[in-house]
Amino acid sequence: MAKDSKSWRCGKYELTFDRPRIMGVLNVTPDSFSDGGDHLDAESAIAYGLKMLDEGADIIDVGGESTRPGFTPVTPDEEAKRVLPVVRALAQKGAIVSIDTRHVEVAKAAVRVGASIVNDVTGFTDPKMMEFVTHSTCGVIVMHAGAPTEEAPRRHTAVQLDTSAAAYAAERARRAAEAKEAKGAKARRGPGKLGLGLVQTQLPIAGMAAPNGSAAAAEAPEPDEEREQALAAELTAEAEERVAPTTDELAAIMARSAKRDAAMGATSQLRRFTLPDSAPIMRRVMGFLSDQARALMQAGVDRNRICIDPGPGFGKDTNEDIVIQRETAKLASLGYPLLCAVSRKRFVGAVSGVEEARARDAATYGVCLGAIQLGANIVRVHDVAGFTQFLNGFWAIARPQPRRAFVALGSNMGKRSDNIRAAKNLIAEIPMTCVSSCSRIYESEPAYETRQEPFANAVIEIKTELAPLILLERLLEVENALGRNRTKSAKPNGPRVIDCDLIWMDGEVHGGNKLRLPHPRLGERDFVLVPLEDLMHDPARFFRFEGVDVKEPEERYGHVVGELGTL
Repeated sequence: MAKDSKSWRCGKYELTFDRPRIMGVLNVTPDSFSDGGDHLDAESAIAYGLKMLDEGADIIDVGGESTRPGFTPVTPDEEAKRVLPVVRALAQKGAIVSIDTRHVEVAKAAVRVGASIVNDVTGFTDPKMMEFVTHSTCGVIVMHAGAPTEEAPRRHTAVQLDTSAAAYAAERARRAAEAKEAKGAKARRGPGKLGLGLVQTQLPIAGMAAPNGSAAAAEAPEPDEEREQALAAELTAEAEERVAPTTDELAAIMARSAKRDAAMGATSQLRRFTLPDSAPIMRRVMGFLSDQARALMQAGVDRNRICIDPGPGFGKDTNEDIVIQRETAKLASLGYPLLCAVSRKRFVGAVSGVEEARARDAATYGVCLGAIQLGANIVRVHDVAGFTQFLNGFWAIARPQPRRAFVALGSNMGKRSDNIRAAKNLIAEIPMTCVSSCSRIYESEPAYETRQEPFANAVIEIKTELAPLILLERLLEVENALGRNRTKSAKPNGPRVIDCDLIWMDGEVHGGNKLRLPHPRLGERDFVLVPLEDLMHDPARFFRFEGVDVKEPEERYGHVVGELGTL
């Protein structure tokens, strides 16, 4: 129940999770781990993003900086140049676009040009990023990055060093004078007598002293100058390394991951179990995600805008990633929409035995399926076409779930009413689909292209278990069966034997060239809104609540002028 009742508000869109949502990966980078350089130019990236939408992606995640192990950070300016044209073009096609960035400047610009989601791999630990999303309406993805079982770094006290040449020369002169004075004192006391005074030799590092309390210490020869200089330089470098702040924490985390991944050495510590204890790992990951989500809400971000991601591969080894994936149900129990972003990751290759990242898609499907079964709501994948087929096949058997949809029918060639009735009958024969209700048939003025015959129009309500794009393919087959001309010779918005438009489907938002849901012209078509009044109370109000801009009757196209009978 918790999984099905979740929703995610992303700007003007709201995603429900009566089925898993697919996020397509679009890396506009030269160095991403599996597809770097494939879509570096904007034109190629836009075309690929539209292709993924037509293959079944619900969201396109656009990134301009690779965060693979050992990545090289890029400047916000360079990242923005890569991603902004792509984000703008996809958003104009009605796509839900996610911007994958840790730079607040890039996030701001992307949201301005149409992005609906900010996917921050650093989990909104930057106060400026948190402040920005607080004053926005975009969806946010909080990701955990880091080594979850790693001990907290030790705190080092800063050591003050003075290694200037003048200071070092003065210190050597002082120490030589003390040594000379100690020799003179010994000579005055005579042999065999212990000195009553103790000589301390101060080193140039605060808190360190030479051994004392014996004549032998006092008789120590003058230190070698080169050796002292080397020691001072070594200690200086060590101290600076200890106290120097990390300039890029994510780069440091992923550099550590790359070293650990490259080593692949056997551990000297024996274990009784195949995987480490899940409790400390999940406390760290779930604690961070909960804390950051709570901080966002305290700052003013609505809870229904927040999605969480445990960040597989980010500072975690294979065993840790497996543990986290097996505990997906615990992550889902936090109550936020949950993203599974395992596509082609190192641990997927480890469990499947596949070295090449691009060849790990089938294994990715299996890991994603396990996550979906345990409560994941969104899957982030590279191979959208393959995973869509996989998910549609699984969902048809595992989760019977009829959903309501409306199909608008129109004809102005031949026997118009008979064409509409024939289309309705063919739609009723589509697998996993039934016609549950029909409007009357209405006559309407031609819309957009007015120099043609009036149209006969109707709307049917159906129930279907097919995915939207699969249903669309079946509707196109109905048009073809009735003789619809879709060649280049056909005039846009011109005469047609039959038109079957999928205008709305329960819980579905979609963009792209192939299908737009809700239909982008639904709110301006009188020949659709009037028949809908036969099927529901106040369709204008209903669709306005769904985010559709419904025009007033006098502002619409294709006005209804009469009735032609029942369907």
